Amino acid sequence: MNTGSSSDERTFAEYRSELDAVEKRIAGEIDPGARAMVVAGAVFALLVSLVLPHAGAARGFDVLLDTQVAQDEHIGLPSRLFVWFVVIFGIGFSLLALMTRRWTLAWIACAGSAVGSVFGVLSIWHRQTPGLGNYVGAGPGIGLILGTVAIIVLTFHWVRVVWSRTALQLAAEEQRRIAAAEAEERDRRRLGGE
Repeated sequence: MNTGSSSDERTFAEYRSELDAVEKRIAGEIDPGARAMVVAGAVFALLVSLVLPHAGAARGFDVLLDTQVAQDEHIGLPSRLFVWFVVIFGIGFSLLALMTRRWTLAWIACAGSAVGSVFGVLSIWHRQTPGLGNYVGAGPGIGLILGTVAIIVLTFHWVRVVWSRTALQLAAEEQRRIAAAEAEERDRRRLGGE
């Protein structure tokens, strides 16, 4: 009876290590499903927002590169940070996450887009607030507004993707629970002398 028990434990150990490896691999992946199209559309809208005016004559790329046009329009720090967050997280990490389907990249895109959303709203507010010496510049442009709305939509959808669990993840978790219950029952029987 000992021989059978040790072979069962060895088989279970092999099964458990294999199950752990599969579950770990699956846990690192995302399945955005139909949300992938919405995310791709939001990324496209962010790209378009970079060529549209953010304030006065300053376009998104002018703000990004801090050109003379952006300086003439008195583009502030919130707008510059917003555009960098759009490029790095809203476009860069979002595209990487969609292509590789890695959970970590999706989480980074989600977090960066969330912070970018805050800077987008601050940028709009900043363009509507008088500056030093009561300087009143051009208000927020269509590019700034479109970029802010797009990154808010992107944040919402990345949150939904990151927190959702795929059918494979749920199945692997259920198998792991069953295997743990079987192991507990076997240990109970073995210790109880059954």
